[in-house]
Amino acid sequence: MQKENRIQKLSNLQFFLMMMLAIVFWALAFPFIQIGLDKLSFINLTIMRFFIVCITFLILIALKRNWFSKIHKKDIPSIFLLGFFGVMVYHFGLNYGEQYITAGAASLIIATSPVYIVILAAVFLKEKITFFKFLGIILALFGVIIISILGKQGEKIQIQTAFAAIAVLIAAIVSAFYTIAGKKLLSRYNGLSLTAYAILFGSIILVPLSIFNTSLINEVSNMQPVTWFAVIFLGVFSTVIGYGIWYMALEIKTASEISVYLYAIPVLSTIASYLLFKDTITIFFILGGIFVIIGIVLVNMKQKNSINKK
Repeated sequence: MQKENRIQKLSNLQFFLMMMLAIVFWALAFPFIQIGLDKLSFINLTIMRFFIVCITFLILIALKRNWFSKIHKKDIPSIFLLGFFGVMVYHFGLNYGEQYITAGAASLIIATSPVYIVILAAVFLKEKITFFKFLGIILALFGVIIISILGKQGEKIQIQTAFAAIAVLIAAIVSAFYTIAGKKLLSRYNGLSLTAYAILFGSIILVPLSIFNTSLINEVSNMQPVTWFAVIFLGVFSTVIGYGIWYMALEIKTASEISVYLYAIPVLSTIASYLLFKDTITIFFILGGIFVIIGIVLVNMKQKNSINKK
């Protein structure tokens, strides 16, 4: 109760700074994934990131048990599936894709997750798609196509790049699935608990991938300090702290009120990618990004409960 009171007493400036901290952590995740991929395969990067995340969550659960809802045995299969698809498949798709497309492009494609939330909600929850939401869906998808095909300067259209964009697109779709499928469970768990349990149970799939992975020990032993920093940043700051701040914010305002902050993620990711890797920002990338952002804004108009995750 005292924690909730402290959160409620945050000033507007403190709330803004808290949210921007989370947004910066999430935005930097995209270029830091590329730093990690310099020494690790996309599978091993996922393993190392979530090894750190799981250890951190287990320590938090042990030390701050009152922060987490009690888990019900009947929910474990659902939570496992939620974690497997919404967390593991998401990060496998994102990490694979960032081997071949820029961090800025990946962040823009992931930013379209609210579009698929609307589509899935219409299919499974029978929610109505308004004209503006339909227009937003079309514009956002058109922007993704432009970014995927024409976003990089001086390169011919390659099948590898197209597959990478599709992998990131799948990640965005399963992220939307996570939001829709998690709605029912959120009636019994707070957001931080559901995230922690989904990650812990979903990460079980990483155990056999670690045991039978002959390259893991070799790649980890050759990791440089910058790679370790990137992996730790992804695990602790982008995942644990980022989501922790997000759910603290949800105690103060609704998801629709704070979702506007998410629009800054692809912009910051693109800037960070340019500064770190000198990625060229083409006119087609900018054009595609404009379509994506406008589409997301239209989709989120008067929409409640829209949640996005890095």
